Amino acid sequence: MKILGIDLGSRKVKIVIMEQGKIIKKFMVNTMSFYKDYCSYDGKVMVDLNKLNISGVDKAVSTGYGRNNIDIRFFKPISEIKAHVYGAMYSTGLKNFVLLDVGGQDVKIIKVEKGIVTDLELNEKCAASCGRYLENMANIIEIPLKDMFEFHENPVELNATCAVFSESELIGKIAEGCSVPELCSGVNFSLYKRLKPLLSRFKGNILLLSGGVASNKALVNYLKRDYKDVVVIEEAQYNGAFGCCEYGEKFSNGGIINEK
Repeated sequence: MKILGIDLGSRKVKIVIMEQGKIIKKFMVNTMSFYKDYCSYDGKVMVDLNKLNISGVDKAVSTGYGRNNIDIRFFKPISEIKAHVYGAMYSTGLKNFVLLDVGGQDVKIIKVEKGIVTDLELNEKCAASCGRYLENMANIIEIPLKDMFEFHENPVELNATCAVFSESELIGKIAEGCSVPELCSGVNFSLYKRLKPLLSRFKGNILLLSGGVASNKALVNYLKRDYKDVVVIEEAQYNGAFGCCEYGEKFSNGGIINEK
């Protein structure tokens, strides 16, 4: 049985195909390009699988910002919480963990015990704790985002709690002559400082990281102060799409999923 999972993120759409419990294909499309080049609109957004070179799909599951706009006649929408939990369990085999997902525009923290969600925290109100904040700050420093993620030592102090004010504060530090490594460390540590209060009530030995920001090595280094084991999920940016496929594999019966 071939299952299609799509995670409609704010910056990227992640597309995964699972067959007999194994991932056989995965790729990403910019969100703007996905809707412009691979979709049409007829009351609902409908995905043209032929344009995506996808065929023979038995079931399709979607999650993310646009999950409820996808053609309901073909896709089963599930919550991002459900998708990311099933994705984490699929990738790691673990049933007890705290999951931190830092996306482009939101943060999700989920506690899972014996495979069941027992607590969660969502932060969708402030850009300063999300991936977009890091992208904007990297642009100001004029360094590739992946390079900025390498620095964690001697961070400059950045105290602004608003993404816009943080940019002004960072420019001030540049004017003071702070080095690029110190600036990058400061940005990474400022993200950690914003996440730490959200994580404070989520006790556990294992912290799993998913989402695009999971590749931030500096953030991982800081989080190790608070958790015994910090594990970056393999293919972390695809975690939600993996979870869609895993959900389809475990909890649907025959044919294309089409129930609301």
